[in-house]
Amino acid sequence: MFELAQLRCFTTVATELNFRRAAERLNMTQPPLSRQIQLLEHHLGVELFTRSTRSVALTAAGRAFFIEAQTLLEHAQQAALAAKRIAEGDIGSVTISFVGSAVYEFLPKVIAEARLSQPHVKISLTEMNTYSQHEALRARRIDLGIVRAPLLQAGYETECLVREPFVLAVPGSHPLASAAAVSVQDLDAQPFLMYSHSAYPPFNELLTGTLRSAQVAPEYVQWLGSSLTILALVNAGMGLALVPRCATNVVFKNVVFRDIDLGEGVQSELHLVWRSDNDNPACMMLLEAIRAAVKAETA
Repeated sequence: MFELAQLRCFTTVATELNFRRAAERLNMTQPPLSRQIQLLEHHLGVELFTRSTRSVALTAAGRAFFIEAQTLLEHAQQAALAAKRIAEGDIGSVTISFVGSAVYEFLPKVIAEARLSQPHVKISLTEMNTYSQHEALRARRIDLGIVRAPLLQAGYETECLVREPFVLAVPGSHPLASAAAVSVQDLDAQPFLMYSHSAYPPFNELLTGTLRSAQVAPEYVQWLGSSLTILALVNAGMGLALVPRCATNVVFKNVVFRDIDLGEGVQSELHLVWRSDNDNPACMMLLEAIRAAVKAETA
């Protein structure tokens, strides 16, 4: 099989139609250049040039091969460039999973900023709850996860990206919608919509534990799996709910959001998780882009 070096020799001679000038362009002498052309013709089993003491010309086979040889060299150059860009993280693909509430404010802005910094990286997004993301990371189905609870196990990296307070979502007709101030004690015996433990264990454990510690016992009427569903039922007047502040970006006609002090450390968090052994350069570059976007957004 012929070599790329032989193709470069051939295309240079075919362009110059002069062995001396071709040898000068290739920074070599004529004898090794002629030898490379002879080896190429031997491999192909055809003559590529007609030679005389005065001129060099392509044969019909040489003209056809010239077109294909140029294409092969271009592909080789593109392949080498692609390998280099992938190694540098400039191109490639990254799969990111996220919890649904991340799309209310955080995720669209961050991904938009990341795409500006890495326009040639393909970003695939998929929505999953926190538990499913942990499983997807273990199975290597995703590169990065945006979750509510960190994955505190050996072999995984976790980084908190966002902390924000919870707010109280209240039907517009409820007395607390127009109260001068709202405290956690005001939630006692109130109809309440809560995140289910199966779908949202971090929020379920944090919020129910906070209410128990405050000796507040709401009347739980539904256990639900997403902030959007919870707000839809608040809008229908079915009860009150505690949701992350980012959920206030979802507009419902009959939902009023009120600030409420739930105590020190009771916050909604978003964590970025990934495998320690992830060797995808585009993933690491995107991770840096996400960090920069979050820092800019926070500032």
